[in-house]
Amino acid sequence: MITPYQKYAGSNIKWVEAIPEDWKSAPLYTVASESKLSNKGMIEDNLLSLSFGRIKRKSIDTQGGLLPASFETYQIVNENDIIFRLTDLQNDKRSLRSAQCMERGIITSAYVAVTPNAIRPRYLHYLMRAYDETKVFYNLGAGMRQSLKYDELKRLPILLPPELTQQAIEKFLDRETQRIDSLIEEKQTFIKLLKEKRQALISHVVTKGLNPNVEMQDSGIEWIGQVPKHWSVVQLKRLIDSIEQGWSPECLATPAKNERWGVLKSGAVNGGVYSQDENKELPETLSPRPEIEVKVGDLIMSRASGSRELIGSAAYVYATRERLMLSDKLFRLHCKEEVDAEFVAIALGSFPLRRQIELAIGGAEGLANNLSQANIKKLLIPKPPKTEQEAITSHIKSVSSKIEDLIIETNNSIALLKERKTSLISAAVTGKIDVREAV
Repeated sequence: MITPYQKYAGSNIKWVEAIPEDWKSAPLYTVASESKLSNKGMIEDNLLSLSFGRIKRKSIDTQGGLLPASFETYQIVNENDIIFRLTDLQNDKRSLRSAQCMERGIITSAYVAVTPNAIRPRYLHYLMRAYDETKVFYNLGAGMRQSLKYDELKRLPILLPPELTQQAIEKFLDRETQRIDSLIEEKQTFIKLLKEKRQALISHVVTKGLNPNVEMQDSGIEWIGQVPKHWSVVQLKRLIDSIEQGWSPECLATPAKNERWGVLKSGAVNGGVYSQDENKELPETLSPRPEIEVKVGDLIMSRASGSRELIGSAAYVYATRERLMLSDKLFRLHCKEEVDAEFVAIALGSFPLRRQIELAIGGAEGLANNLSQANIKKLLIPKPPKTEQEAITSHIKSVSSKIEDLIIETNNSIALLKERKTSLISAAVTGKIDVREAV
């Protein structure tokens, strides 16, 4: 059982009320020094990057055309250095901004690198993680960009337990955070499997139907395979009357307030689900175009995206707030009367249709990261009678709802584990719990 320390003393650090009586505090510069090793002459070429609290290797040959000389401006960092990304503090309050370097390499000079010399590096790593998670850095920034340099960072108060306690904290947190990370990874794998199961179900039902005993015939299309004999496989243009494109004026960076007009972003249909929050507010100086306002019952499809796997994403609009318009990166497909728009939306997310969309994007007629109306109309799609379309839609919605509930429940569990990890780190490095016996 983990308990508090026996005796505490007052703390001179405003975000820590009390510390164990044998702990001290000192400015960062007394326990660590700034690393200022230049890479002039390309001494090192092991390119490193700080990403979400971890130092990762990157390929120096695939950095957007940067020449070797560009990396001469980078700084050399060594194993056990602590790296900080302390720029744009006010614009990004979620990313983890510090990490322990596990190998020698080079990293952008925009980052601050410090070398621990009178404190255990691993303990300092965990302490900085706790400071980061409790937003200590955001109260230290100054200037237009809310950025920190070492001269500002060096006076940061550091909690200093005895070295043996630091070592115990390291061992405890290494073990416990690894255990939590493993649980999180298992749950993320479970979510991935659930999504794959849903995708496989959709792909099977939209091509084979719900009756396992129905007579089948070869569709003639490799990635569709056999379909029920009374079905047809047609180009999508046979199921729609028209395709409508939106408008992309220069908008504000923030989502539209409820009474204001907004323009949907391409991400409004990611993952086959319509998200009304993915929008930008239309400036008051521009007049809205009500004819492209999104309505309940619309079938929306993304024609362009920075990510190829999101191009062609489609969603049926079950509910939406008013005064949201299509952008020019979104299409609205108007289905014929004998076609169920929900079925088409579901089918567009199936493996056979996704395969065709990928080929259309990469084909001779496809533009980079763009899906044309002509290519959309050529997509081959199974066409059951409308009553079967509706039955398939109802079945998939029912099963998908159960899967989605499991995904939500698992995501909530992951969130709780992440909170547990954050709390555990903070409690250990600030002396709220005594972990010496736990290791």
